[in-house]
Amino acid sequence: VLGSIERFIGVITEHFAGAFPTWLAPVQVKVLPITDRAAESAHQVADKLNDQGFRVEVDGRNEKIGKKIREAQLEKVPYMLVVGDKEAETGDVAVRNRHGEQTVMSFDAFAAKLHEEVDTKALEQK
Repeated sequence: VLGSIERFIGVITEHFAGAFPTWLAPVQVKVLPITDRAAESAHQVADKLNDQGFRVEVDGRNEKIGKKIREAQLEKVPYMLVVGDKEAETGDVAVRNRHGEQTVMSFDAFAAKLHEEVDTKALEQK
C-alpha cells in the first residue's frame, strides 16, 4: 500500500510540476512584511488566516522585499501577501499570486476567495 501512495504522490508532483493547487499546497499563503514596522501586522494577518485553517508562513527576515517575493515564487507558494505601512494602516492586503498577478483587497475578501478555492478543490487560481 505504501508503494502505491508514493507513486501517486510522484505522479501528482510531476503533473503539477511542484506548483500544487491552493488546497493541496504545503504552504498556501506566505505573508511578506516590507519593513520591521509592518512585521506585527503581518503576524496578525497570518494568525487570522491560520485560525481559519489555512497553512501560512511569515517571512520576517531582514531582506529586501524583491528577494522575499522571488524566493516565495521559487517555492511555488500559491499566494503572497505583501504587508507594508499602508496595508497595516488600512487593514487591506496586497495579494500577489504565483503567476505574478497583483491586486489589493480587503482581508475578508481574500479569505473568502481562499476558502472558495480550498473548499471547491479548484485546480486553477481564480
